[in-house]
Amino acid sequence: MGFSLKEFGETLKNLGGDSKGVEGDALSDQHKMTAAEEAWDLAKTVLIAVAIALVLRIIIFQPFNIPSGSMKPTLLVGDFLVVSKPAYGYSRASLVYPLTRLPIEGRIFASLPERGDVVVFKNKKDGNKDYIKRVIGMPGDEIQVIGGRLHINSEPVQKDFAGMVTVKCDGRLAEVFSYRETLDNGVSYTVEECHGNDGRYDNVGPYQVPKDHFFMMGDNRDQSQDSRAISQVGYVPMDDIVGRADRLFFSVDGGATQIWQFWKWPFAIRYGRILDPIE
Repeated sequence: MGFSLKEFGETLKNLGGDSKGVEGDALSDQHKMTAAEEAWDLAKTVLIAVAIALVLRIIIFQPFNIPSGSMKPTLLVGDFLVVSKPAYGYSRASLVYPLTRLPIEGRIFASLPERGDVVVFKNKKDGNKDYIKRVIGMPGDEIQVIGGRLHINSEPVQKDFAGMVTVKCDGRLAEVFSYRETLDNGVSYTVEECHGNDGRYDNVGPYQVPKDHFFMMGDNRDQSQDSRAISQVGYVPMDDIVGRADRLFFSVDGGATQIWQFWKWPFAIRYGRILDPIE
């Protein structure tokens, strides 16, 4: 029996179907989302993004900004920095508010800060606010300041004159002394002395740092509320440390412009400080 090409083509069409028809059928079967479903889909995406950001903030890093000059010249008002949480392990202080108020004790994956580290901690004596200072005293250390000179375990810390600088002290501009301090482990940083060697905390101590506690000081020595003020800050427990301040990611001089003066914003950014490590 004969079999024409036309008949052969019709047979293939009947067996395999028309390709365009199959695509069309698949498209017609797709479910078109309602406005409510689209809104819920968007909400789920946002919730997932927020959850990921929250987990990263709790486990890996947390951004902070500097509102005061207690760590000048190392950190300036308007600096934004990243704090590493894995550096010292995790405790209640590693969480985010209001979880930081949970009655959780202890620290997991704990690692001690090193002398000279710049750290963020919760100050229970000031409403659990975040403070940022430099670790000066380790557990068991004796800390004393004599005539403006820091002493650790009865040994004076190396302090070299670094020049005069013009800074704001007690709300006014003044020319003050700056020094380069070098700790016994080689960590070196600049400190400022608004009142020379006659500041409120230039002759204090000795302080005996308790076990599992640390003694913190600001680099702006005469303008810092730190462990030298026992009733306001005092010795900082290991469990109250949030993490190590590692690096700046942005810096802006808020005094150079007002929020509404958007045309001045580019000139207020401290471009030279962006991504600087914190030492």
